[in-house]
Amino acid sequence: MAPRPRHFLDLASHETAYLRHLLQLTGRVKAGEFAGRPLKGRTLAMIFRKSSTRTRVSTEVGMAQLGGHALMISDRESQMGRGETVADTAKVLSRYVDGILIRTFGHDEVVELAREATVPVINGLTDLLHPCQVMADLFTAAEEFGDDHLASLRVAWIGDGNNMANSWLNAAYRFGFPLRLACPPEYGPDPEILDRSRSAADVELLRSATEAAEGAHIVTTDVWASMGQEDEQRAREVAFAGYRVDETVMEQADPSAIFLHCLPAHRGEEVTAGVIDGPRSRVFDEAENRLHVIKAILLDLIG
Repeated sequence: MAPRPRHFLDLASHETAYLRHLLQLTGRVKAGEFAGRPLKGRTLAMIFRKSSTRTRVSTEVGMAQLGGHALMISDRESQMGRGETVADTAKVLSRYVDGILIRTFGHDEVVELAREATVPVINGLTDLLHPCQVMADLFTAAEEFGDDHLASLRVAWIGDGNNMANSWLNAAYRFGFPLRLACPPEYGPDPEILDRSRSAADVELLRSATEAAEGAHIVTTDVWASMGQEDEQRAREVAFAGYRVDETVMEQADPSAIFLHCLPAHRGEEVTAGVIDGPRSRVFDEAENRLHVIKAILLDLIG
C-alpha cells in the first residue's frame, strides 16, 4: 500500500492502492470492527462555511461513535467569518485539535488550510470537488457489484459539470472505469480535470442523456443549481431541460444498473420521483455510507 497521506483533499492526489485501502477500511467499519473508542481523546474541528446535512451529521456522529469529539465552527462563530486569514486559522486550530474538516466555497481555501495546518485536513466539499461523497458512491457501487469490479463498471453522469462531476472524473482517473458525462455546452466539468481523466480512462463528454446512459451500471446526477447558484435557477432550468434522469434514460442503462444521487434532490427537476424512489435507486444506502466512509477516513488520518 502507498504511504499514508497527511490530508484528504481530492482523489487524484492519492494512489489507487490507498483509495482501495480506504474502501476496504470502510467495509470493516460498516461491519462493526471498530465498535470500541479508537479516537478517544481526539478532537476534530469542523469548519462549515456552507450549510450541510449529510456531511455535518455523518462527521459529528462518526467522531462520537469512534469515541472522539467534533467541534462545529460556522462563520457566525469564528473569526474567519470576520476576515481572519486561512493561514492564521490553520495555525491556531492546529494547536488545539487533531484534525480539521472544512466545507467551503473556493477550493484554494482548502489547499491553503492544508498547507498551513500541522494536523490532517479533510475536504468536506468545495465548489470544485466533493471527494468524501464520491468515496461513498464508490463504496455503494462496490457493495452492489463487488469491489473487484469497480474498474469495469460503466458510469453515466448526467447534468451539471459541478463538483460531483469533477469528483467522478477523478475517480475514473484513479480506478480506470469508463465514464460518460452528459452536460449542456455551457455547464461542462473543469477542463483540466477532464483532460487528466482522459489520460487514464475512457471518458467522453456528450450532449445526450440517453446516449450517456447507454449500457451504464451506474447512473448518477445532482441538482441543477448548487449552493450559491440560486439566482441562476431559472436559467439553469432552461439549459438542463433535456438532462433529467427519468425512466426513459434508465431504460438505456444496463439491466442491473443502479441510480445514485448525493442529495438533496429536487424531484421533477434533475430526476423523476419514479427513478429516485424506484427499485433501482440506492440513494439512501449511499447516504448511510457517508457515515462509514468518513469514519474510515478519520481512523486512517487521526486514529
